[in-house]
Order: sequence, then C-alpha cells, then structure tokens
Amino acid sequence: MTRVALYARYSSDSQRDSSIEDQLRLCREQAAREGWSVAGSYEDAAISGASTVLRPGIQQLVRDAQRGRFEVVLAEALDRISRDQADVATLFKHLKFASVAIVTLAEGEISELHVGLKGTMNALFKDLALKTHRGLRGRVEKGKAGGGLCYGYRVVKKLDEGEPVRGEREIVPEEATIVRRIFREFAAGKSPKAIAVDLNKEGVPGPLGRHWGDTSVRGHVIRGTGVINNELYTGVLVWNRLHFVKDPATGKRVSRANPPAKWIRAEVPHLRIVEDELWQAVKERQKSIASQFEAVAIATRMARARKLHTMKRPVSLLSGLLICGCCGGRYGLFTRERYACLNHQRRGICDNGRTITREKIERRVLAGLKERLVSADAVAEAIRAYAQETNRLNQEHRAQGEQDRKALDKIERAIAGIMAAIEDGLYQPSMKARMEDLERQKADVTARLAVAPADVPDLHPNIATLYRKRVEQLTQTLDDHEDGRQAAGALRSLIGEIVLVPGDKRGEVHAELRGELFGILELAKPDPNDQPVDVMTKGVAGPRNQIKTPASRGRLHIRLTRRVRRPQTLSR
Repeated sequence: MTRVALYARYSSDSQRDSSIEDQLRLCREQAAREGWSVAGSYEDAAISGASTVLRPGIQQLVRDAQRGRFEVVLAEALDRISRDQADVATLFKHLKFASVAIVTLAEGEISELHVGLKGTMNALFKDLALKTHRGLRGRVEKGKAGGGLCYGYRVVKKLDEGEPVRGEREIVPEEATIVRRIFREFAAGKSPKAIAVDLNKEGVPGPLGRHWGDTSVRGHVIRGTGVINNELYTGVLVWNRLHFVKDPATGKRVSRANPPAKWIRAEVPHLRIVEDELWQAVKERQKSIASQFEAVAIATRMARARKLHTMKRPVSLLSGLLICGCCGGRYGLFTRERYACLNHQRRGICDNGRTITREKIERRVLAGLKERLVSADAVAEAIRAYAQETNRLNQEHRAQGEQDRKALDKIERAIAGIMAAIEDGLYQPSMKARMEDLERQKADVTARLAVAPADVPDLHPNIATLYRKRVEQLTQTLDDHEDGRQAAGALRSLIGEIVLVPGDKRGEVHAELRGELFGILELAKPDPNDQPVDVMTKGVAGPRNQIKTPASRGRLHIRLTRRVRRPQTLSR
C-alpha cells in the first residue's frame, strides 16, 4: 500500500489554528479515497511566507522522505508548501531524488511544469503589484491616502455611483488635540518619554489603542515615523518613503528607505492639524538634539576605541533573562551599565523604579549559580517534583497504551476478517470503505503507541561538586576574548529567568533565580577528558531548547537577596 505524508501550514496573519486541522482532514479524506496509508502528518503553524529553511515541519518531512518513510507528500495546494518559486523548486528536487511525489488537492500531482508555471505566475503577480503601485500613486497625487490610517484621522465612508470611495480621510477632533499637545510639549523641551508617561497616566489611548511609548512620539526622522515627524499634520501628504524587499534567508519583508526624489507629495490642507510655526519649532529642537547626540557619539566611539583591549564581554550576560516581578515585563539596560524595568522607563505603566548595575546583578547571579543553585536540598526537591510529574504522565501513558493495544488487536482482527472474506470470494463494495476506515484507525493507534514515555534522568552522586567546578571554569573563561562568548552561552543555558522585585527598604532589590534543571544536569555530567568549555557549551544548549516539560518539573528556584543602593539623580 502506498504510504503518504500529509503537510499543512497556516499563516499567523490571516488564518486560524483550526485551518491546519481542516487541511489535514481534507488530505486524510483524499488519501482514503486513493487507498493510501497515512504514514504521518507534518505542520508549520503561525508561519507566514517564511523560507522553507526556517520551517521545522517541512524540514522534518524532507528528512523522513530521505529515510524512505513514505512515497507521496499530500497537501491542500502548492502554496501551502511555499509561495516562493525557489523554495518549491528546491523541495521538488529533494523529494524527486528520494523518489517521493508531491500531490495536492488543488493541482494534482506536481511536475516540472507546475514549478515553471509558478515562476510565471510570480512574475505576473509582480507585474500586478507594480500596476497597483502606479494606481496608488495616482490616488495620492489627487490628495487621497495611499496607505494605512494615521493617529488623528479616520476613514470617510461614502459611495460614488454605488462604488465605495477609497482614500478619503477626516480629522478626529479628540485625537487632533492630543497631537497638538505633543507638538507643543516637545517644542517646549519635554522629552518623548515624559510625554508618553503623562499620556499613559491620564489613560489617553495611543495609536491602535495601545499604550504610548517614547518611540510613538519621536519615531524616526528620516523615515517620517512618529507623531512629531508626520508631515500629514501640516497638511502635506507624503507617500512612497519606504519600499519592502523579501529577505531570502528568513522569508520576511524588510523595509528600506527610498531617496527623497522618489517621494510623492500632495497638498491636503483640509487635513492640517499643526501650524507651520509649531512644526518648525519642533524641527529646530530635533536639530539641536541631533547635533548634541552626534558630538556625544563621536566622543563615545573614541573612548571605546582607546580602551577596546580592556573590554571583557561584548554583550550582556543576562540580556533577555531579567523579569520585573511587578508587571512581568523585561528588565533591560537603560544606560550602558544599569538595568531597569523597561515598562517603567519607556512607558510609565509600571511603578517599579528600582534599578541595579550590571556588575552587581551578574556577580549575584554567578554566585547563586555556583554556590546555591545545586545545593543538596534544591536538587533533591527539583528531582522529586520531576519524578512525581513524570510518574503521573507515565501512568496515564501506560493506561492509554493498554487501551490502544486492545484496540489495535481488535482492528487487526477486523482487517484479517475482511481479507479472508475477499479471498473466499465474498467481496462487497462496502468493504473498501470499511478497510480504509480500519487502516486509518490502525495508523492513528500505532502512532500513539510509538510515543515513548519520558524518563527520569540518572544523577551522578557528586553532581553538586561537578557542577560547581564547571561553573567556576566557565566564570573564569568569561574574561577570555575568544572563548568568553561560548562560556556566556553555556551559563545562560542554566538560567530560566531572573525575577527582580523591589524590597521594603530604600534601594533594596530582591532577585529570584530560576534555573533550568536539564541544563544543570547536562553540565554536571562527568567529562572523562575534563575539557569543559567546548564540551559543555555543546551539551548544555540542547536540553533547554529541545526538551519540553511541564512547568512544575524543570526549574530550581533560589533567592539572591541583597541591598542595592539607588543611584543619585544629577540635576541638569
């Protein structure tokens, strides 16, 4: 019987999770009609147009095809596999080499002709895109919008001889008041961050109903983003500032700035919100800030160049691992050497104003990793919770497995009965549908039985000593120019997250380190060669990223409490 692999994909921007199940259901029905046995299903969820290189589902499908696990790949349509001609051609070559055919419900069996036609269709779509772009240019030149909706405006809905009129906008008075306020406050010397914080405190909705941020206000001068850079507020519509290209490595669109000569400008005085005098005042302040920033940037680059040889770590050891215990947002570097809650610093939507220097939190974390994270009690409790959860899942798996084995025996006996009847000349047309249903049930049950239960890891009796020794070696390697980055990666793989919470005393910050149990166990494995850096970096990276476990059994928790003084505020 022909073995078939099913493939389904849905994009995050336009479809639902159930789309994959719908696709697989249609493919199963087609496989049943063809008399094919379903060897497995592969899916890529919430991936829109990405290169096949980045799709784990399709990569696994290719690997299994090369191992000879099926003879046909079945999908709903060719664009479910990829919309990119190069990706389709590459996949077609790989599968053809493995003697695997591609069949879709929409196109049938895929051949070189389909691959070539896809390139032709892509060229036609690109030509259509160019014509659409020209049409939008004509609309903009008439003073109508050619893109999205800006803060301060709303769409005007009206008909012209029964057809909707597109591109019409009108001012929203309440939002226009906020726009003028932002311009006035910035021109008067208020920072974008302070403006955003005040608006959030007052409960003023930002663009798209989100919170205001400093970037919502200041944006990007050259790209014309941000409230204070939008010329539409002066009654001038500017279009075609950007164009988009597709990154062949990731499949994602990347924006590129167009030269000013390609910009299309149109006067729309009925959409003016800000007067020219106020606009110019804002531009003058931006120029002043830019000149100051340029001078500081030059001085900073010179200073860094002078002491480049003393730089120990090119990136922060704890980047992306620090969590605010008050709002759940990220702690990040708001100066070169000091961490703070970014929701507090940038948006003003968190009351946690406590900060901590990078040196102090790294020292506390490294000490916690080395001295406290693998104490006998901590490891014993984590392993106990891990074993308890694993045993529970194993019991469920064994119970389900017993039911599945009985069901499989019953299905196989039913199949054997039908085959015996056919051999005796008692064939009936209804037997075909029944056999297809039984084969589908058999494939599903067999797939469930193939899933192996998780095992409780074996522990070396000297796990704490081995672990502590290797953390010390990694810590020493951090200062090495060549191996420091590898050592930092190995240490980061031991950390789940670090939660920072303000204490009761002034300047006090409590830190809770949540370690990754699997990374710790891998790191503590005996190394007969005793060559820690290369071996450990390779070994530690896997479990954290690849092993999926319930939240209750993969973490070790310790407190890293110490008082940290709040930095003095310098008056300007």
